[in-house]
Amino acid sequence: MLVAEVETPALLIDADALEANIATMATALPGPRLRPHVKAHKCTELARRQAAAGHRNFTCATIRECEGMAAAGLGEDLLLANEVLDARRIGNLVAAGARVTVAVDSPQTIEAAAGGGVREVLIDVNVGLPRCGCAPQDAGRLADRARSRGLQVRGVMGYEGHVVGLPDAAERAEKCRAAMELLVAAHADVGGDLVSGGGTGTYELNTWANEIQAGSYALMDTAYGKLGLPYRQAAFVLATVVSRSDGWAVGNAGLKALAMDHGNPDVADGTVMFCSDEHVTFRPPRPVGEQAWLAPAHIDPTMSCHERAYVFSGEKVVDVWPVDLRGW
Repeated sequence: MLVAEVETPALLIDADALEANIATMATALPGPRLRPHVKAHKCTELARRQAAAGHRNFTCATIRECEGMAAAGLGEDLLLANEVLDARRIGNLVAAGARVTVAVDSPQTIEAAAGGGVREVLIDVNVGLPRCGCAPQDAGRLADRARSRGLQVRGVMGYEGHVVGLPDAAERAEKCRAAMELLVAAHADVGGDLVSGGGTGTYELNTWANEIQAGSYALMDTAYGKLGLPYRQAAFVLATVVSRSDGWAVGNAGLKALAMDHGNPDVADGTVMFCSDEHVTFRPPRPVGEQAWLAPAHIDPTMSCHERAYVFSGEKVVDVWPVDLRGW
């Protein structure tokens, strides 16, 4: 199949850019220094490429991702970097031979882990992002409680998500340092081998964590593209122009094909005006029937909009990968 023959809207992955991105990261953070976050692509075929580059430990955002990775033979060392209040499905994976560590940040999540058959946990610490994580000063107490319930505490994790996208590199570095100092202090109280954190925007800056949870680097998006990172845009949503006027064109990919929380997508050789349910409106106008290449502003939720990805090299589709880790 040629790219020109793909029915749109469609998710496309540039095989050459993906390979270059994976190789660049493998050089920067070899082996267990990186724990790729599969939420950024939700695709076991892509995860296999990361594993082949030496990154065999993975971060997951959902139990479904853990199940899919284990079923694909990629369950050597998985981290569920989210709290759950029913861990029985994770316990089933552990009983079947997968290694799954679960983030905990409260007595309730510790009890859920112990009761669900989980054996290993990380203490999730709030390092400045107003989301999950215990107060740094509470981390040691929670670790003691987890151990009292028979759980192995592997260490701590803390995500500086409020920092990773800051456009000013100096500010990003300083705020990363401040966040990680909180995590290092908590680790002193908790113990364990792992200090886990980081993302694509701080993967080189974060020298405090001994494993980095970056994921978006593989496919990239325009938000991270503004930071000057050494990674190429590898994921696109392909649309076809279905209408035009004297001032704009309309493509057949909109809110149901693209995540919009980080803003409009970029369109090659043009400017997006806005997106609606099924359409993207952009300037300058183009002929009806012409294809439009859209670079998403946020890759993670964009991937969840699509059941499959068309992997291409040049003008040819060389493979089709299911986005098989979608859903709950």
